[in-house]
Amino acid sequence: MSMTKSDRTQSAARQRRASGDRLPPWLRRPVGNASDISTVQRIIKQRQIHTICEEGRCPNRGECYANLTATFLLMGPTCTRSCAFCQVDKGHAPMPLDPTEPQKVAESVQLLGLRYVVLTAVARDDLPDRGAGWFAATMAAVRQMNPETEIEVLTPDFWGQKELVAKVVQAKPACYNHNLETVRRLQGPVRRGAKYDRSLDVLRFVKELDPTIPTKSGLMLGLGETEAETIEAMADLRAVGCDRLTIGQYMRPSLAHLPVQKYGTPEEFDKLGAIARDLGFSHVRSGPLVRSSYHAGEVKA
Repeated sequence: MSMTKSDRTQSAARQRRASGDRLPPWLRRPVGNASDISTVQRIIKQRQIHTICEEGRCPNRGECYANLTATFLLMGPTCTRSCAFCQVDKGHAPMPLDPTEPQKVAESVQLLGLRYVVLTAVARDDLPDRGAGWFAATMAAVRQMNPETEIEVLTPDFWGQKELVAKVVQAKPACYNHNLETVRRLQGPVRRGAKYDRSLDVLRFVKELDPTIPTKSGLMLGLGETEAETIEAMADLRAVGCDRLTIGQYMRPSLAHLPVQKYGTPEEFDKLGAIARDLGFSHVRSGPLVRSSYHAGEVKA
C-alpha cells in the first residue's frame, strides 16, 4: 500500500529522531487548532486544488490556517525539477492543467475572506510558456471575484526568459517573489535545474519591466553556507533592486533530502536580518521558522 504525504512526513520524523537529528527547541512549535486547520483543508480539498502549506509541509501552516490564510500551489502537485531540499513531489510527466483551477482558487480566496493572497507554483518546464500564462489567468480570476484582494506571486525562474516574466509582470502583482534559496557555491547540489545568475535575472527583469512592483526573494540557512557567502548573496539581490528578503532555517523533509549542516540560533538570524536592513532591503523577515510567504500580507509598501 502506498504512503500518503502525511505518512511520509511522520516516517521522516521518526527516522530523524532515530538518527539523532533532533530539532532544537526554537524550531518546535504546536500543530495548531484542529478546527482551524480543517476549515482551510476542507475548502481546498473540496475543490481539488493545492497549497504549498500542505505539499511542502510548512511548519507554520497551523498558525496560518488559524488566521485563514494559505499560499496556493498552482498547476498541480508535481514539479518537473528535483531540488534536493524540497518536499513537493517530482516527476517528468505532471498531470495536465485543470482548466477550472483559476476559478477554484478564486472561490477559495472568497470563502476564506482573504485580502492578501500568495500564488506560487511547481516548475512546469513541460509547458510551452513554463506556466507564466497560468499565473496571469489565475490572477485575473481571483480579481474578478475578489477585486479588493492583493496578490503576491512566487514564481519559478521560467528558464530566465524575459518575455515569460513579462506575462506575470503585466498582470500587476502586488509583489513579485522569486527565491534565490541559497548562496552561489551551493546552487548546483541544492537547486537542481536552477542557476544563481538566472534567478537574479528574473528579479532584475521585473524591475526593468515595471519598477513600481516590489520584488522579494528568500534564502535558506543551514546547508553549509558561510556568513560571508550569505552576505554576498544578499548584496547580489540588492544589486538587482530586490526590495524584500526572507531568511529562514532549512529543515530536512526526509533522509532522502540534503542533511542539515547547522541549525542557526535566533540570535544569528537577528544578526543577518540587521545586516540585510543595512544593505537597504525595505522589509526583512529573518528567523528560524520564517518562510517565503510568512505574514506576507503585513507588508504594504
